[in-house]
Order: sequence, then structure tokens, then C-alpha cells
Amino acid sequence: MAVAKVCGIETEYGIHHVGGDGNPVASSSLLVNAYVMDLARAGWDFEDETPGNDARGFAREGSMPPEVETHLVNAVLTNGARYYVDHAHPEFSSPECIDPLEAVLYDKAGEEVLRRSMEAVGRSLPPGQSIVVYKNNSDSKGNSYGTHENYLMDRAVPFARIAHLITPHFVTRQIFTGAGKVGSETPGAAGRDVAFQISQRSEFFEEEIGLETTLKRPIVNTRDEPHADPQRYRRLHVIVGDANLAEVATFLKMGTTALVLALIEDDGFDGVDLALAHPVQAIRQVALDPTLATAVEMADGRTVTALALQWELYGLARKYAEDRGLECLGDETVGQMVLQRWEDVLHGLETDVSQVTGQVDWAAKLQLLEAYRERHGLDWDDSRLAAVDLQYHDLRPERSLFARLDTEHLVTPADILTAVSEPPRRTRAYFRGQCLKRWASAVASANWDSLVFDLGTDPLRRVPMMDPLRGTAEHVEELLRECATPAELLTRLSG
Repeated sequence: MAVAKVCGIETEYGIHHVGGDGNPVASSSLLVNAYVMDLARAGWDFEDETPGNDARGFAREGSMPPEVETHLVNAVLTNGARYYVDHAHPEFSSPECIDPLEAVLYDKAGEEVLRRSMEAVGRSLPPGQSIVVYKNNSDSKGNSYGTHENYLMDRAVPFARIAHLITPHFVTRQIFTGAGKVGSETPGAAGRDVAFQISQRSEFFEEEIGLETTLKRPIVNTRDEPHADPQRYRRLHVIVGDANLAEVATFLKMGTTALVLALIEDDGFDGVDLALAHPVQAIRQVALDPTLATAVEMADGRTVTALALQWELYGLARKYAEDRGLECLGDETVGQMVLQRWEDVLHGLETDVSQVTGQVDWAAKLQLLEAYRERHGLDWDDSRLAAVDLQYHDLRPERSLFARLDTEHLVTPADILTAVSEPPRRTRAYFRGQCLKRWASAVASANWDSLVFDLGTDPLRRVPMMDPLRGTAEHVEELLRECATPAELLTRLSG
């Protein structure tokens, strides 16, 4: 059976320092520091960082894995998340989540953390200055920043098989996960020639498979950094998605991908091969057509639309659910919710895109842009449309165009506020977050798979957490309640 699809989302946010010196690294550092300054938190432990490991066992000559930047602000929060400066952007990496619905909750908690960060830094900046954050993926000047996903997988499944079978989903899922964008930012495609794309990220991908994340971006990333027992697990690191504001879009992004990965682990494709002839070309072709009518070439010579290919994947997933159940998605209820939402959104896209504006970001944005164009008589290359595009992603409640829309919610505001400080209960994030809440001063550092304690007299003590499904509330809640000090906890753990 497929392993539980423990998952998480890493979001790099766009940033603009109004009235500042234009240094995004400094602005991001100000923003993150303003939020974490007075919180219970721990620094990040870089000991296990190995971004250069390649799942294929080799890296292409000249490839450049991400640089580990140990000098920038980097904190672990009481909800189990990591909040830090990644290159020139503030990044919120959610705690490990047991299912796609929980992933939506902590993704929204991340947005709230960024809003609070803007408020906190605003109190310390000189008059006339502010730092504004956008949940988007490009700056309209040719620079793209990522929204990455992570999924727990069985190490026994060959990586080449994963890459082959997941690529068609990554190319076509943008029809419901795309955030939409005015114009184009890549060479050879002037903005006036490309009116609107359904994805912000698709035009930035240049390879089918590879290790890089910022140059020569691949559709399937080969980073082999499991953050868990490497004999049992791998972590599929996904860089091909957009940053979503619509909760249903995030839910489907995580849920459908987790389900397709379960199909791969359990041989649920049953000999069906949906391989594309030219995936890089196809991902761009799909992005450029909001009508969803464009057909892409498959390896077997057929041509098929992205919508038709998604219906095929849905059919395989439905059969898998009937044969094996969906416990790997957290529980059967959430799994069935993924299937139902998947079917509903594909039907809406097939019949009338206006039916999905409450669930799909690009559809909501396109409707806004078309209404604005008609009202003001604008061509697609008018700068005012680019401004509307950007304002859709503005996280300031009073400025956000997304916030004014009647989009569908899957998680409540009260639950989001709780998730800002409380960790998930059904993954190891619970142990990490609760230790920080209780004994932050004794936690020297932390990362995904360990905590390091400093008791003041003894050598530093590392507590490994190599299984994402251990350290849950079920496993450790009573233990933590019974321990008055971190020293007592460590004694009990080593006993």
C-alpha cells in the first residue's frame, strides 16, 4: 500500500519596500525579524541540509543546486513551520500535514503570518515607508519565485518511474491550479502577443527532469533530501506549481497530486501510459490557452487536451479508490472530498469556466480583468491590467482584490488563527511545535527531522525524528504533559 501522503507547502512571497532602498534581501530580513523578534522560536539547524543530492544518483554537468544560506534569518515557529529569508524573499514553509485539507489550513496560516509581519515591520519603519507582500510567482520583469510542494513517498519506488508517470499530471493540472497572469516574461514572446496565461510559472520551465530550482527549471525536480529515514522514504520536491489564494485550488493541487502519487506507488495505472511527446512545450502550450481547447502531442502519437488528460487521471483515481480506498490521503473522508472536488472542477471547466471562479484562481482573475478591460476599453498590453493582476495577490486586506471576491472557503477563520501558533496533531510537527511552546529557551535549534536541546550544563542533545508519523499528539501528548522540564523529557525519551 502507498505510504501516507504527508505533505507541505513552501511559499516564497513577492516583496516591495515602499520608500526603501530596493534591497529585497534586507527588506525580507526586516520583515521576518519583525515578526519573530518577540515569539517563542528556535533557529534552524543546517546540519542535515543536502540540496545537492540527486535522486538519479548523478547530477547533470554544470547543474547548480540551491545554495544553503546560513547567514540569513531562519526561525522555527511553535506551529512547527519554518519562517525565513530565502535568497531575496520571505518564505513560509508549512509544518508537515497529514492530508490536503490540513495543507490548506497551514497555507492560509502562512498568509496570516505574513500579514502580521507587515503590521509588525510597519511599526518600526520610518514615516512614509512600508513593506508590502504579494502571494504570487513573478515580478513581471522575468524573475520567478517558487511555491514548492512536498510529498512523502516510499523509497522502494524507482525515481525514474515516478518522474515518467507524474509528468503528465504536472503539465496539465494547471487548468485548476494556475493563478493566471497578464502577458509573458520570457524571451521571444512580447506581452502584446500573449494576452493572458492560466499559470504564472509554466513559461519558466526549460527541462523535463533536473536538480535546479532557479535556472533551467525542470518539471520534475530531482532533489533527494528526504528529511526522514532515507532507507524507507523519499520526499518528492515539487517546484512546478503556482501560489494559490483560492482554497479549493490549493486543496486540489495537493490532493490530486497526492492521489496520483499513490497510484504510482500501488501500480494503479494498470498499464495506462499518458506520457507526453514534448512536456516542456506542452506545459507552455496549455498555459497559453484559457479556452482549454489546445491539444498537446502524446508519446504514442495521439493529441489530447489538458482537460481530457485530467479526466483520464481522474478515472484511474476513481478506480483506485474503489479498489484500495483512500486512507493514504489522511482518511477516507478527505480522500473522497478530493475526488468529488476534482470531478466538479473538471466538469465546470468543461462546460463553463464562469462556474469555477469561486474555486480556480486564474478563472477568477480572468473574469476581473475582462470586466476591467470592458469598462475602460483597454488593450491587453495596458499597464493598468498588470496593476490589477498584481493587486489580486496583495496580502493587505484593504488592498487585495482576491479578498473582495466571493470565493469558496474550506477552512474557518478561527481555525486559521489557531494554526498560526498551534502545530498539526497527526505528524511529528506536533512534537516540534509543543517543545518550542513549552521550552523555547532550551531548544538550541531545530529542523524537519530533529530537535537540538541545550540544557545549560550538558553537551547539546539531539532528538531525532526520522519518521514523519511519529511524534504526533497520540504518541507524545501525555508524555509532554507529564514532563515538567526538558531535562525530564530527555531522560524519559532515552529511558
